Formats: sequence, C-alpha cells, structure tokens
Amino acid sequence: MNSAPERPPYLPGDRAPEVETARIIRVDHAGEYGATRIYDGQLAVIGRGRARDEIRRMGEQEKRHLAAFDRLLPERRVCPTLLHPLWHVAGFVLGAATAFLGERAAMACTVAVEEVIDDHYRGQAERLGTADPALSATIVEFRADELAHRDTAIQMGAEDTLGYDLISAVVTAGSRVAIWLSERL
Repeated sequence: MNSAPERPPYLPGDRAPEVETARIIRVDHAGEYGATRIYDGQLAVIGRGRARDEIRRMGEQEKRHLAAFDRLLPERRVCPTLLHPLWHVAGFVLGAATAFLGERAAMACTVAVEEVIDDHYRGQAERLGTADPALSATIVEFRADELAHRDTAIQMGAEDTLGYDLISAVVTAGSRVAIWLSERL
C-alpha cells in the first residue's frame, strides 16, 4: 500500500533541523572567538591588578568554549563564518578601546556582551529543546559561564563607568549585528 511521504518535524518555511544546528554552531564559534579577541585586546592594555586577573580568568573560560566549538565544526561538518578575519580585528580593537577608557569601561563591555549572549544562548537552548541534547547541554553550560562573567563585571564596577549607557548601547548593538551576520555568512 502506498503511504504519503513522511512530513518533516518542522513547519513549512522553517529551517531544517540540521541547517538550524549548523547556524548555531557557526555563530557560537564566531562569538566565542570574538570573546577571546576582546579579552586579548583588554589584556594588551590593562595593567596589573584584580581587573587584569579577572579578565585573564574570563578569557581562559572563553578559550575553553572556543575549543569546544573548534571540535564541533569538523564533527558536524559546519563551515566557520566567512567573517572570521573581521572578528579577529574587531574583537581585539573593541577590547583594547574599552580598556583604554579604564578598567570599569572594560567591565562595562563585558556586561553588554554577556547580556546579549545570555539572551542568544537562552533562545538557542529553547529552539534545540531535546532535538540535540549534547549541543543543548553545551550551550546551557556556557550560558552559565557567561552570566558569571557578567556578574563579575558588575561587581567590579561596570555600571559605575562614566558613559556606561553609551558603552552598553554601542557594544550591545555591535554584538547583535555580529550575531546576525555570523549566522548567515
């Protein structure tokens, strides 16, 4: 007996799950790479002290996150973003520029980036649901680390930075644009 073809488990117009997963891996790899470059830029400018120690610690966590996505790219046959060279430069410049404004401004940058990433990772975990438990668990774990980075930056006076609202607005907008572009290119 002829049966109708099985329908995919997604609605017309939705991306196929494997396409969605590839976008997630590509953008998260780009984001973790960008984060390492931001911290590299900050470390190039910030002198000795507690802020430098915290930036170094957060940067090391970002490098572990990046290593996980470095492994996932070939495992899942996902190409990295074409914008990788741009994020190499832009991340470093953003980190160095905020650090030139002072330790609190560097921390304000961290707060803005991590708030965007919190929302981004939360949305990804919700979209993945139980469809890809391993990737979902990785995202949930990394989201917790990113929230801890945000909390550390707030404790270190990020919100007391002169021009905090402006720094936050610029970094937030730039982070959202970087996500949008990296998902697509």
